[in-house]
This record gives sequence, structure tokens and C-alpha cells, in this order.
Amino acid sequence: MTEQSTDYDSPWKEIIELYFPRFLEFFFTLAYDAIDWTRPYEFLDTELQQLEPNAEIGRRFVDKVAKVWLLDGEEAWVLVHVEVQGQYDSQFAERMYTYNYRLFDRHKKRVISLAVLADEQANWRPSSYSYELGGCRVSLEFPIAKLLDYEQTWETLEQTTNPFGIIVMAHLKTKATQRNPESRLQWKLSLVRSLFERGYSRQDIQELFRFIDWVMVLPKELASSFKTVVRNYEETNRMRYVTSIERLAKEEGIVENARESVIEVLETRFGEVPTAIVEAINAIEEPSVLKTLHKRAIAIPSTAEFQQLLDNLTAGE
Repeated sequence: MTEQSTDYDSPWKEIIELYFPRFLEFFFTLAYDAIDWTRPYEFLDTELQQLEPNAEIGRRFVDKVAKVWLLDGEEAWVLVHVEVQGQYDSQFAERMYTYNYRLFDRHKKRVISLAVLADEQANWRPSSYSYELGGCRVSLEFPIAKLLDYEQTWETLEQTTNPFGIIVMAHLKTKATQRNPESRLQWKLSLVRSLFERGYSRQDIQELFRFIDWVMVLPKELASSFKTVVRNYEETNRMRYVTSIERLAKEEGIVENARESVIEVLETRFGEVPTAIVEAINAIEEPSVLKTLHKRAIAIPSTAEFQQLLDNLTAGE
């Protein structure tokens, strides 16, 4: 088993927006404590296009920009970077610095830069960028959260009611079971059962289930077994919470329609679609991945860049 269809960036983007205060509370308490949560915050994704308008296609990290109010009454910006694919990046610290000063330059407001690292290199912990020339020195230090570190405090993840306890567990076990689908199935079932045992609301259970189901991709046969077990568990406990389970009978049709939709968009925009792209799309089984591809197909500049996107999705095969 590989991570052929594991989509990390889309679920992380969605979950950060859904639980932004809890995200900061879990990973970055100093930032959380500085913000006035009685006042509304606002995500401004268009800011990212201004920060790096020529960003390459198919990157596997998440950037979010939020406008918040501090307890001292000042408006500020929070720039969150999540290295979701977990790959070493020699330009990481410089990019954090660049985004920080570009935001400050555009808005003349203080900027909180934060980073979550999901790589598997224990010693890679970039947390600052600086240079000195001719007596002039510039620098940026930024907090980081290393997901690998949470493996050493697994009991804490099991005990916390913060949604990001479950989210970190799902992410770590997805990485740990890349080539062991049976183990992934057991962990996925364990995490879903824990959703019902932690006292979460119906909506939280549905949202967190969606994240787990999205990242912990299973082969088709095991995916069917998983959904059957969860459905039986719900019925036994009289909890019909997880709405995606009810779509089990329709899943094959949903996948087929989703494939057709992606191909139709590409045909409408570019005419004839290369056979290699069509075959790659038809080999994808996960609706969440096809949904992501459909969104990208609407705006992507060329079939060559779409092929590059597909190559990134199938990296590690």
C-alpha cells in the first residue's frame, strides 16, 4: 500500500478553518492567549495569492492567513503554515520570513507566523531566518509544532478533548501505516470509536469523522469493511451520526460521476485530454481526491500542469 491517493492539504485547510481557535489553543498557546476571541476573526485566502503569485502547482503544504484582534485592541495577522506532506524543504525558513515581511509591508500590522511540521526527520526544526551584511542584521524567529513529538505523548492525545488530539493521531497513524492497510483499518476504526466516547457534539463527530475518513485512505475492500463496522457500531449504540456511512450503497456511482466530471472540465477547457491523464483519473477511487482534482481542473493553466498535479498525488507509488 502507498499514499497514492492520500490528500493531506485539503482536509487540513478545512479543519483549520472549522476549528481555528482550538488549533491555536492546541499547538500555539502564546498566540491563542494574545487574541481576543470575543471579536470575530476572518480568513483571507486572497492574501496568499498576493504573497506568492507565482506559486508552483501541486505543492503539498497549507498556508492560511487570518485577520484577528489582539487583547490590546490592535488588529493583527496570523499566518499559519502546515507542512502537510512532511518533506524536508531547505527554503522553508526563508519562505516564512518572506511571507511575514510581505504581509507587514502590505498592511502595516503586526504578524504572528506559526508553523506545523509533519515531516519524519526528527532533527529538522527550522524556527528562524536571519542574515547579516555590512553591520545590518535582519531576523525572524517563529514557533513550530513538530507532529513527530506527539508520538512520545500519545496518552495526552488520547485524553484531550481538543479536536486536534484526534487530528494529530489520525495524521501520524496515516503516515505510520503507509504500507500496512490492515493496521490502518484497525487504527481508523479505533479513532472513529473514540469520537463517540469523548463527548463530542453530533456536528463535531461528523466533521472529525470526515477528516479521518479523508486522510486514512483504505483499499476498496477494506473501505467497505470499515464502513460496515462503523454502521453496525452506530446502530448498536443508536447513534446515526456519520452521514457518509449512509452513502455506502451510492459510493460507486459517486466515484464514477466524479471521474466523469473531472474529465469533462478538462475536455471543455483544453479539447482533447491526453490518454495518460484519463487513465490516471479513472484509477482513482476516493471521492475526496476527485473533488480536489475537479476544483483544480477549473482553474489550472494547462494539461501539462494538471499532469504534474496527478504526479504529485501519486508520488511514492
